[in-house]
Amino acid sequence: MSFALIEVAHCNMDLKPSPIEPSWILEGNPEARSRELSTSACGTTKTLIWSCTEGKFNWYYDVDETIMILEGSIVLESEGMPPKRYGVGDVILFRHGAHVKWHVEHHVKKIAFFRQTIPFGLGFAIRAINKLKRMVFVPGGRRSTPQQVPAPLYAHAAPARFSWRRKTHALVAALFLDDLNLAALDGFLNLAQIT
Repeated sequence: MSFALIEVAHCNMDLKPSPIEPSWILEGNPEARSRELSTSACGTTKTLIWSCTEGKFNWYYDVDETIMILEGSIVLESEGMPPKRYGVGDVILFRHGAHVKWHVEHHVKKIAFFRQTIPFGLGFAIRAINKLKRMVFVPGGRRSTPQQVPAPLYAHAAPARFSWRRKTHALVAALFLDDLNLAALDGFLNLAQIT
């Protein structure tokens, strides 16, 4: 199946009934509606619009979910977290395994971003591969353009030699750092005199 590289949707589209699990409802008769906006090619991430009428209910998260409230307000309560009101513009992350009591005061509409939880070992491998790809390529498969190297921090420092040993150190460090700045790492290795 082929996916478009860019998908477009609008938050004001018609939503379809998306009933809340009846055993989760604590008070009232909340009616939820939703519509999927997009999904990743691998099926591990999705975006949807969701709305709900007044009521109180439990929600159990089996994926990571980040929401932004577009309309209305809610009061959330969880173990170790006293009740707190959230409204338009608030962004909330619910991690896999969370259990939250929702109180929709009148009406709420949110955009939700779902991401399947990846086991730690597999997640580490994926981050390492993505880091290597970012070091060599930019999105679309084209080689990245050379970045301008900032001026040295110390004027008296000798120019760094980027030997194979230094490249290996940089590569190993890249696997463990999220946003590696190679010029800064090279400066650090030079100051530490790792050659």
